[in-house]
Amino acid sequence: MRIIRNSAVVSAAALLAACGTPAPVGGAPGVSVAQSTAMPIPEFADVVVDAQTQLIRPLDVIQVDVFGVADLSREVQVGSDGTIDFPLIGSVEAMGRTPQQLSFAIEQRLSDSFVRDPDVTSRIIDRATTLFTVGGEVTRPGRFPIEGPITLMEAVAIGGGVDEFADEEEVLIFRTVGDERYIGVYNLEGIQRGNYADPLVYPSDIVMVGDSPGLRRLQRILEVTAAVTSPLILVERVLR
Repeated sequence: MRIIRNSAVVSAAALLAACGTPAPVGGAPGVSVAQSTAMPIPEFADVVVDAQTQLIRPLDVIQVDVFGVADLSREVQVGSDGTIDFPLIGSVEAMGRTPQQLSFAIEQRLSDSFVRDPDVTSRIIDRATTLFTVGGEVTRPGRFPIEGPITLMEAVAIGGGVDEFADEEEVLIFRTVGDERYIGVYNLEGIQRGNYADPLVYPSDIVMVGDSPGLRRLQRILEVTAAVTSPLILVERVLR
C-alpha cells in the first residue's frame, strides 16, 4: 500500500490511468510519496460517531433552551467551522461536544456577566448528512451517506462491488486534510489475504476502483470474434 501526498488537487482519472502502467508513483510535479503507511485522519473524524454518543458536528441543528429566559431559547445551526453564534455571548465551540457539554459551556459564558445561575439544555434536532463517494469500476458508483468510519472493503461493497473490468490491485482513497490532498493506493486482494489492515474510509473521502486495460482489450477481441466457430487462442506478448 502506498500513500501519495499532493499539495494541489490531483485528477482521479489521470491517476488511475497512471496506475495501469509500471511507471514510478509520485513522479509528477508537486506529488511525492509520503513517508507513511497510513492515511492521515480527517479534521472532523472525531465527531463522526455512533448515534448513541451524539457528538455535535458541523451543520447540525441544535435546540438550545435557557430556562426562564424565553428570548434566549432558539434553534441554532452549527457552522462549517464547528461553532454556533449565541445571543449575548457570541461564538461558542460546538463541534466535538455532546449537547450536555455545549449546555455547560453556554451556562459558563452566560453566568460570567449576563444571566444569574443560567439553566441551559441543548439537543440535536437535525443531523447533517455526511457523504462519501465511490467511483471507477464498481457496479453502482455514486455518493452515499456515512454516519461513521467504514472500511475500504465495506465502501466498495456499498458501491455494489467491483465490476468485471476492475483492477483490484489499484484501489484509491482520496482524502483532503488541511491544505494537502492524500491518495492511498491499496490492493483489495492484499487486504483480503490479511497482508495489511482494511483501511478506514471517512466522510468526504473518494474511493476509486481502477480499470484493467487488459480485460477491456480482451473483451473487445471477444466481441469482434463472437461469430467464430472454432476455438480462439490468444497470444499476448510478455513484457520483461
